[in-house]
Amino acid sequence: MAATPATSVAPSQEDMRLYDIANAPQAQRIEQDIRTLVDFGTRHTLSDTQSDTQGIGAARRWIEAEFKRISTQCGGCLEVVTVAKTVEGKRIAKPTEVVNVIAIQRGKTDPKRVVMMSGDIDSRVTDVLDATSISPGANDNASGVAGALEAARVLSQYQFNGTIVYAALSGEEQGLYGGNILADYAKAQGWQVQAVLNNDMIGNIAGINGVVNNSSVRVFSEGVRFAETADEAKERYFSGGENDSASRNLARKIKSLADQYMTNLDVMLVYRLDRFGRGGHHLPFNQAGLPAVRIMETNEHYDRQHQDIRVENGIAYGDVIEGVDFDFTAKLTALNAISLAAQAWAPAPPTKVSIEGQVSPSTTLSWQKSTDDTVVGYRVYWRSTTAPEWTHSRYVGKVDRFTLDNLVIDNYLFGVASVAANGNVSPVVFPGAAGAFFK
Repeated sequence: MAATPATSVAPSQEDMRLYDIANAPQAQRIEQDIRTLVDFGTRHTLSDTQSDTQGIGAARRWIEAEFKRISTQCGGCLEVVTVAKTVEGKRIAKPTEVVNVIAIQRGKTDPKRVVMMSGDIDSRVTDVLDATSISPGANDNASGVAGALEAARVLSQYQFNGTIVYAALSGEEQGLYGGNILADYAKAQGWQVQAVLNNDMIGNIAGINGVVNNSSVRVFSEGVRFAETADEAKERYFSGGENDSASRNLARKIKSLADQYMTNLDVMLVYRLDRFGRGGHHLPFNQAGLPAVRIMETNEHYDRQHQDIRVENGIAYGDVIEGVDFDFTAKLTALNAISLAAQAWAPAPPTKVSIEGQVSPSTTLSWQKSTDDTVVGYRVYWRSTTAPEWTHSRYVGKVDRFTLDNLVIDNYLFGVASVAANGNVSPVVFPGAAGAFFK
């Protein structure tokens, strides 16, 4: 028999505050921030750190000051810190301090649970070791940093249950150093990282293929968890989950929020870690076993990436500010903002999710009931094995197991999410280690 829901009325799945947040990011403020970052000349990881006007040192001090200014306007709601480590290795020939600047908006009831938005401070030209040539990095990745600053401005006007971290990372072009440093810091702080939204190039709308489109964004996510053990791989092989890692269900959550709260934005879920043969700053978090995705423009222009500024055969090269569409960056910033807010207002995803129903006409899901008072119940989900997104769900109340009668376990994929009274729902958790958000 199916368990009886604790209440006969399911909470609304709509939070009206998220419509306001979706409309709040301002293109003009984002443009000012990108122009400021471009004016530092180069933000190469190995560039000048002493000047107040040029180089990565000046850039990161300005970012830190801007986060502090935002915090002042919200009554000190942000804790602004630098997270640094001296590194040497790939693309860094001598010991160099890699410095991340982060702003922490502590959650009121669940402060250890963290959702994060990141962008990269550093820029580069053709030669990855060239630390002196002008390297504006307007789209790659001043756009991502400006987005994180603007998201902080918008969301600092609210209070959340979980913690939101806004991060400006360094050392990406030299080998993803900043992400590794912050992933280690998160572990040392005891953070329960639920989501990392890595924004790397969110400002270009004109592709090298001639397509111009300001209404599409890609979200990349790993399928099989990078940190999977041999025993977990064996379990997944026989029970499924290769398309249902926490990162992948985080990506699905982002798309569902865009579909509900935004207009004129199509989220393209790309079922791949990153672009073919390439990588970004979400990878270190995936390697640490944390849910992380990459958010970026759909139409890239390769002449504007990792290039010396020049004109050859009538073709202009270089990542200059003329290649950034500020309205588009504001739109993708809004996508981040609603994704952060919805998850920080929602309860944590369920833990210890398991499934049974072998050689049975019905399927039973079970999970650990949360002690969090904001959890009013749970919602179970299912879809066909070939469906890219969750298609069916039902609210089941504040229980710790539920049987879906006459749904054969072999024919569908299943999951569970936590529900809050405020209309927000956690990402869906696929049963077993393959889909777990927290280890």
